[in-house]
Amino acid sequence: MSSGTLASVWARRVAQQDWAALAGELDEHGHALLGQLLTADECHTLAGFYDDDHRFRSTVDMARHRFGAGEYRYFTHELPRVVAELRAALYPKLLPIARDWAERLGRPGSWPDRLEDWIERCHQAGQVKSSQILLRYGPGDWNALHRDLFGDMVFPLQVVIGLDAPGVDYTGGEFLMVEQRPRAQSRGAAMALPQGHGLIFTTRDRPVRGARGWSAAPMRHGVSVVRSGQRHTLGLVFHDA
Repeated sequence: MSSGTLASVWARRVAQQDWAALAGELDEHGHALLGQLLTADECHTLAGFYDDDHRFRSTVDMARHRFGAGEYRYFTHELPRVVAELRAALYPKLLPIARDWAERLGRPGSWPDRLEDWIERCHQAGQVKSSQILLRYGPGDWNALHRDLFGDMVFPLQVVIGLDAPGVDYTGGEFLMVEQRPRAQSRGAAMALPQGHGLIFTTRDRPVRGARGWSAAPMRHGVSVVRSGQRHTLGLVFHDA
């Protein structure tokens, strides 16, 4: 997984996605399912990193913090090559969508063209900790609805990649999204993540057109209760903590 040849394979997988269709899905729902980004073997290798302590800066017990039940770990800045390459390849594809959303909502959309320049801005603002996450859930584990906001520097889209096969390696554990709608009941969605596939979703809200123009519809994400087996996912966040 560390060769330059494989790195270019990951970038090509990102480039081969139908980005126009994905942008439309994001506009409509605030989330969009990508095609396969990782093979089953690559998924197994990544999931196996979970027990390698030196790869991580911290471990979070969700029950202790009342976030749900289960555990996740934050990588150090020395990311595995596959994680770094996927993040670098996804950022420029997500950037036009992020800028378009910012324009509609009347927000600054001044994210730079290069991911490394944006991360440097995060660090200058005091957000210096790696935010890339490897999550592990077992039977009875779940994740409360939340947003991955770590400070003022925010990129509005992120990606989660399923590393195990739903219905085979685990049951339950659907990815959840809930949209708060103005003057209406909230709207929810539940999705099983196919192994190796990514899901793009909004970090905090999506633009919604109303009678008075565009407004921001707040959204949160979480994970339903895992009923059996073990569920691993990789979380790619485009701002540091």
